[in-house]
Amino acid sequence: MHLRTSGPLFALVAVTAVWGVTFVQVQDALVLYPLFAFLAVRFAISTAVLAPFAWRPLRETPRAGLLAGAGVGVLLASAYALQTAGLELTTVASTGFITGLYVVFTPLIALALFRTRVPPALWAGIALALVGLLLLNGVPGGSTVGNALVLANALVQALQIAAMERFAPRYDPRALTFLQMATSFVGFTVIALAVGQLEVPRGITVWGALLVTGVFAGALGYLVATWVQARTTAARAALVFTLEAPFAALFGVLLAGEVLGWLGALGCAVMLAGIVLAEPSAARALQRLAPRRGR
Repeated sequence: MHLRTSGPLFALVAVTAVWGVTFVQVQDALVLYPLFAFLAVRFAISTAVLAPFAWRPLRETPRAGLLAGAGVGVLLASAYALQTAGLELTTVASTGFITGLYVVFTPLIALALFRTRVPPALWAGIALALVGLLLLNGVPGGSTVGNALVLANALVQALQIAAMERFAPRYDPRALTFLQMATSFVGFTVIALAVGQLEVPRGITVWGALLVTGVFAGALGYLVATWVQARTTAARAALVFTLEAPFAALFGVLLAGEVLGWLGALGCAVMLAGIVLAEPSAARALQRLAPRRGR
């Protein structure tokens, strides 16, 4: 792989690893602290961390860029809210698999909205990612309503990733990421207040999870993801984002004593094989697309 195209890919893999490791911390913290309050404080930390670096780019961002960042932030917050509402009604396994369907929805949305074509090898990698998710999470079960909410989350996530393919190359990543974090912070604060969950965090478990998700998974993670999505396609980014699931499973085994099992291990291997299969073709397609993306 050429360094110019593989460098952003490896950066995105690192981000999914950070997102994966936070699953264990967040799970422990939510036993002690309300969910929507956690999300509000998490995104407040992300917003505060990015503010000093985003202030100048924000002043230089045109109105269209401000609206784009806020709009993508609404999609991001909506995805979190829908996934959370669905998770309360259905199983964790169903949530994991159905959420991963954004790997299919994203290239379809990008093709429909922006005419971004997907190479056959990338479609093969997407198919393997789906098989891997099925092996890792099992056959979806649980509540029909809960599964529908999680499916809506997957569609919104796909729309957010596809929108970033269009907006990330146009605007400063610091400004775009800040707007997403700030919009999510405002949205979750309103929800937390409405349901009576907003309260002061207490304890090292809660604060540790808030700082890691707010600073590393939130501010830095989404900043890197925004930077990468200015240099790659939505379909390629969505495929790499699915690595969050095997990383979460891996850290669950290492940090929480969970048992993955041979089917789960096989699922992780199949997902990795999908990325290895798809990556050379995706990189070539990106090089052909680069002159058009640079306009």
